[in-house]
Amino acid sequence: MSLDLPIVFAALMGLAILMYVVLDGYDLGVGMLMPAADEREQDLMVASIGPFWDANETWLVLGVGILLVAFPAAHGLVLGALYLPVAAMLVGLMLRGVAFEFRVKAEGWHRGLWNWLFWFGSFLASFAQGLMLGRYVTGFHPGFGYYVFAMLVGASLCGGYVLLGATWLILKTEGALQKKALAWARWGLLWVALGVALVSLATPLVSTTVQAKWFDFPRTLALLLLPLATLAAGWRVWAATGRLKRGEREFDWMPLAATVAIFTLAFAGLAYSLFPYVVIDRMTIREAAAHPSALKFMLAGVIIVVPFLIAYTVFAYRVFRGKARAGLYE
Repeated sequence: MSLDLPIVFAALMGLAILMYVVLDGYDLGVGMLMPAADEREQDLMVASIGPFWDANETWLVLGVGILLVAFPAAHGLVLGALYLPVAAMLVGLMLRGVAFEFRVKAEGWHRGLWNWLFWFGSFLASFAQGLMLGRYVTGFHPGFGYYVFAMLVGASLCGGYVLLGATWLILKTEGALQKKALAWARWGLLWVALGVALVSLATPLVSTTVQAKWFDFPRTLALLLLPLATLAAGWRVWAATGRLKRGEREFDWMPLAATVAIFTLAFAGLAYSLFPYVVIDRMTIREAAAHPSALKFMLAGVIIVVPFLIAYTVFAYRVFRGKARAGLYE
């Protein structure tokens, strides 16, 4: 039995995107929370993401690389339609990378400047990614309303990354900063609810194909498990942060785990809505796929790279587990 290589590469691309959103999402969120903390707390926040943030972006490279080599037709269509937000995202990622390194050596007002640039780079990259998501789920349709929708999704994704960043800080810090993170997490959860609702409502309205998949009884009853599980995960974040805020017994990893569950479930719902399209109602996975011989050749490289990335990620998070210490990146 031969592998269905277009589906295999689509699954790998989906995995890479999900890993990037979760892993780089929390450090982008921490960056956006920097102005809300004092100088000592900012140093601790940077220390909490220092060992991880650069490697987290590797998953973005993998995802875009798979899109380029495995689905070249879709690569041209998607990145052509998203040229400006992609450029903005890259500027944001570069800016935050420079600011991350320069703030360590800067003194006085220069340090404050680099902190603000770190925030701006994090915000710009996050908003651009949300803008891309908003345009993508609406099939790149032109029109003022579609662009407004994309901007709302951009703002919601920023809130989602803030939620990831706040729950990461709940896990990695303690004391006053952890208490602040508990409040930030609840604020971010509201934006996540808005974003999930917007995307969930938009996709069936834009595409009759998606509409038919979600409103096909009795299959709809089984699909209700996804939104119900997402609501349960959201409630778990709210309840866990409340218990921690009141000083009651609760695992400090629970808010982050529940947040990751929200993102994973939302991603699963979006993947179900889009399949088998790589561009909704315009290009399927098989239509966009490269020649089978090219996919077979690339599969050999992917078999080496993906397990290595997973192993390194697990190793890094194991080595740097525990609470963050200020001064780690001084």
